[in-house]
Amino acid sequence: MLPLFLTAYLLCLRSLTATTTLLPRMTFTEKETAMKRLPLPGHHAPIEIVVEGEPDTVIAAGPKHLNSLNFQNPQKTPVEIHVLWTECIDPGPPPTLRADCNYNITLVHKREEANQLFLCGTNGKETLCCDMNLSEQSPGCLPLEKMEKIKGSIRKFVIKEGEPFALLDSPESDLYITYSGSQDNVGIHKFGKNRVTPARHNKEQHYVGLVLSRQREPLKSRVYAFYREKNRDRGLYSEMWIPFVARVCTGDRGGPKNILQYSWTSQMNARLFCGDTDSRQHFSELVDVATVQADQWQDTRVYALFRNEWGRSAVCVYTIRDIDHIFTTSPFKGKDVQSNRPRECVEDSTKIQPDVLRMIETYSEMEQWVRPEKNSGPLLSNHHSYTHIHVHGSRSNHNVLFLSLNNGGIHKVMQNKSQTFIIAEYQPFNHRTHVVSIGLHPSSGKLYVSSRNELVQLNVANCAQYGDSCELCVLARDPYCGWNGTHCTPETDGTLQDLTHGNHAICLTVSKVQLHEKVFRGSTATHADEAKGSVTLPPESKHFLRCPVSSHHAQYSWRHLGSNTSCSSREQQCLLLIDSMGPEHVGAYTCVSEEMGHRRVLAQHQLQLEGRAAGRSSSPLIWLCLMAVVIKSLS
Repeated sequence: MLPLFLTAYLLCLRSLTATTTLLPRMTFTEKETAMKRLPLPGHHAPIEIVVEGEPDTVIAAGPKHLNSLNFQNPQKTPVEIHVLWTECIDPGPPPTLRADCNYNITLVHKREEANQLFLCGTNGKETLCCDMNLSEQSPGCLPLEKMEKIKGSIRKFVIKEGEPFALLDSPESDLYITYSGSQDNVGIHKFGKNRVTPARHNKEQHYVGLVLSRQREPLKSRVYAFYREKNRDRGLYSEMWIPFVARVCTGDRGGPKNILQYSWTSQMNARLFCGDTDSRQHFSELVDVATVQADQWQDTRVYALFRNEWGRSAVCVYTIRDIDHIFTTSPFKGKDVQSNRPRECVEDSTKIQPDVLRMIETYSEMEQWVRPEKNSGPLLSNHHSYTHIHVHGSRSNHNVLFLSLNNGGIHKVMQNKSQTFIIAEYQPFNHRTHVVSIGLHPSSGKLYVSSRNELVQLNVANCAQYGDSCELCVLARDPYCGWNGTHCTPETDGTLQDLTHGNHAICLTVSKVQLHEKVFRGSTATHADEAKGSVTLPPESKHFLRCPVSSHHAQYSWRHLGSNTSCSSREQQCLLLIDSMGPEHVGAYTCVSEEMGHRRVLAQHQLQLEGRAAGRSSSPLIWLCLMAVVIKSLS
C-alpha cells in the first residue's frame, strides 16, 4: 500500500492534470483576434439575431422593429425596418395606421428563400403573423396564401417570448411552438389546417428546443420537443428538474369528440439520461439543445446542454434513431400491457378507438430512459457553467461546438467520435455579461454573439494566432485551420492537420528545404520579451522577468544555471521575480514551454550586477551566507 502522503500527491497530480485538459488551450480577446462590435438599438434584449446570406449583414429583431446591421461599415447607423402589420392599416381613404395597434415581435424565422422572414407579434391578447421580403425598399407584411391557415388558428393565442418553434414549410404549412410554465396550456401547440393543443395537466415544464424530423412519407414526419419538468418529489436527495423529450406526429389531428378532441393523440414522453454511472455523476437540468441534421433522419444528432446542482455543465449527444427506439419498444410507465396502442403515426387520429384514447390520455411516459449515443457518457463535463450551445457540423467529420459562459465568454470545442478538445476561449465583451444568442455564418467563419445591448462579430478561423510554425498550427487541433507549408491558414483543403491527436510529428512531411530552414531558424525565434538583451541591475534591487503564455496546455519554466522554476499556465504571463539582486542571480535566463513533446524557447534574458564583472556568480558574501545557514542548521 502506498504511503498516505504519496497517495494524496498522486490524487492531487491527477486532479491538476484533468483540470488542465479541461482548460481552453488559448484565450483570445480583441487584442489577439479581430472583433467588431455594434450597439443594439433600444433598451431590451434582442428577440432574435438572424444571420443573413451576406457574412457582414445581420438582422436584429427588437420588440417593435427590425434593425439591419452592417459590419462592413460599423459607423453606419443601423437601418430600422418597421413592421407594418396588415391588420393595423386602416384602408382609408387615405390609408392610415391605427394608433391602438401595438404588437411586440415574439417570433422571427429566416425562410429558405433569400431575404424572406416569417414573423409573429402579440399585444398580450392576440397574435398576428406574416411574411416579409427584406429586399424591398419598404418591406411590409405579405399575406401568403399557404400561411392563411396559420394566421387564422394562431390569432387568439399569445406567444411567449423566447419559446422554441418549428415551421413545417409545405403546401399547407404548419407552425409548431411551445408554451412553458405551469398554466393549463403548457406544452406543444400546432397551428395550421388542424389546430392541436396539449392535453390538460398540472405539471411545470420549460421547453428549450424543437426538432422537426421530416421523412419522405409525410405521414411519418415527427416533431421532438426537449424540456425540463419540475420534480414533484420534494425529497432531500431529489433533483429539482427532470429532463424529457416528447414526440408528436405532424399528421396528428387530435381525437374525436369528447376524448382528446383537438389534443395530441400521438404524444409520448421519455426521460433523458446524461451522466456517468461509474462516477455516479448525474446531470438533470436541461439548459439548451442544438441540432445537427443528417441526410438520413435517423442519424440526426441532438446536442443537449445540462447542468447539475453543483454548477457543473455537461453535453450529451442523442440520435433520433435512439430516441425513436425508446418510443417504439419501451413499456409505458404505470401500465404493463398496451399491445393495441398505436406507436406509429396514424393517418386519421380521429378514428382511434375510444378505449385506446383513454389509455393514451392516462399513460404517456415511457418506462425506459433515452441514453446518449452508443450508451456513452457526456462528451464534455467540467466545472464551467455554460448557458447556450451552438453546433457547426461536418467539418472534416469533426463537429465544432460553441458554448457560452455565464460571464459572457465563448468556448470553441472540437468534437469527434472519441473525444472533445477545448480549442480556445473568446472574450467578445469588455465586461461580464449574459449571452443572449450565438449565431454562425459558416462559409465566412464569422461568429455573432449578442448581449442585451451589444452585438459582436468575431472570426473563429483566426489561424495566424496559433503561431508561425507547422507544429503550433497542428497542436491547435482547430478544424478551421491547417498548415499549407508556409503558414497556418483557414483554407484547409490539402493542408496538414491532426484533429484527433494534435500529433505535430506529421510536420516532418514538409519539404527538406522548409524543414532545414526551420531547424536553422529553430523554434526559439518566437516571442522574445527583451530579445536576449543584457540588463544591469543594482545590488538588492527587485526585478521581474516576463515570458508570454499562449497555450494553457503547455508547461512553462525558467531555466538558470541548472535550476528550473515552473510557472502556472493559467496566467497570461510567466513571471519570475528576482526579489533581491545578488551575484547568485547573474547569468542567462531562458523561458521554455513544452507541449506534447514540442519545446520552444519563448524568452531569453542576461542579467548583470552593477559594479561587478558579468558572469561572476561567486563572492565572499555568498560564502558568508552559506556559513550562516550551516551554523543555524546545526544550532
